Amino acid sequence: MNFGRGPSVVLNVGGTRYSFSREVLKDFPLRRVSRLHGCLSEQDVLEVCDDYDRERNEYFFDRHSEAFGFIMLYVRHGHLRFVPHMCELSFYNEMIYWGLEGSHLDYCCQRRLDDRMSETCTYYSAEEPPGEAASGPEGKGRRPPGAEGGKWLERMRRTFEEPTSSVAAQVLATVSILFVIVSMVVLCASTLPEWRAPENRSMEEQSRIIEAICIGWFTAECIVRFIVSKNKCEFVRRPLNIIDLLAITPYYISVLMTVFTGENSQLQRAGVTLRVLRMMRIFWVIKLARHFIGLQTLGLTLKRCYREMVMLLVFICVAMAIFSALSQLLENGLDLGTKNKDYASIPAACWWVIISMTTVGYGDMCPITVPGRILGGICVVSGIVLLALPITFIYHSFVQCYHELKFRSARYSRSLSAEFLN
Repeated sequence: MNFGRGPSVVLNVGGTRYSFSREVLKDFPLRRVSRLHGCLSEQDVLEVCDDYDRERNEYFFDRHSEAFGFIMLYVRHGHLRFVPHMCELSFYNEMIYWGLEGSHLDYCCQRRLDDRMSETCTYYSAEEPPGEAASGPEGKGRRPPGAEGGKWLERMRRTFEEPTSSVAAQVLATVSILFVIVSMVVLCASTLPEWRAPENRSMEEQSRIIEAICIGWFTAECIVRFIVSKNKCEFVRRPLNIIDLLAITPYYISVLMTVFTGENSQLQRAGVTLRVLRMMRIFWVIKLARHFIGLQTLGLTLKRCYREMVMLLVFICVAMAIFSALSQLLENGLDLGTKNKDYASIPAACWWVIISMTTVGYGDMCPITVPGRILGGICVVSGIVLLALPITFIYHSFVQCYHELKFRSARYSRSLSAEFLN
């Protein structure tokens, strides 16, 4: 330590004094305390603590003394638990101040903290440290030199990426939703027999004009978002942007194929391809995920729970292999005088297994022998149990993802309110 004198230093936390040697501060487990070792001046010291007494070499911290006492127990014994009768979020705030994270808590306290955060929708984003989240508009006003040049670019990016970040973003999101709805209505109406009748050729021409306008809007929106994005490679890899490309590209491919082959071309293969490409416009519905938290939550949950989804798929495949083989044997493989032709092969029996395990039961095929019916009952009960096991993990992840996205949306709504006030 290069500032102060004396063999020891004193930390005064909320009126409770702790004495340490200077060498202990160098490798102290609490980052804020260890920063005192490298302070070169009184100004550096005051950036770490609230006050400093040069005569007594005492550092003052205006923090919760009882919470710091529990944190010191963690320093000594390696176990960190919540202070009784203290709010979990308040204690977590003290942990962050001293340089600890939620992972330092014991497992039981980590679960309490997660439940508390889920109830209050409180999450600290990796993009926004807790200090910045609480600073408000005043903290955003202090910009480093040279940051004004990219201010408009950042505003444009937030306008297109965050629908709740400003009034312009909300208007843009509303217009985009209207275009998606109109395009979906036209797509559904174009499959009606009355719509494709020879006497309604004018309606078909109008639908093509509307489709071209919608595609023009989606294309312009995608190009602008690509231009204002920070990282172009990251922009291309995002799932929603890939969906945008899948929704836009088929239209231009179909236009090119129509130009080169013609509407009445004898190349029937090209005609089938055109119909397939036009039907891929259904991907436009997924564009609504940019504007609705529910769809974003579903996508984020699937991304985080891919292991559970794979585990669920493995459960179903293993059960399908076992029950399909047994059902084919009991219903058709044994010479019992009554052969069920619906179970002539194991692949055919797999269909019965999957609809039975998921409790759908179309009734198109069913066992007729007594052993087959007993096996069918076991198959249904096993399906309920196997499907329920991973669902719990997926449900908790869904709730957590929903609260995270809701908190982020609320944060941008606060910035929108500040824009109205200004």
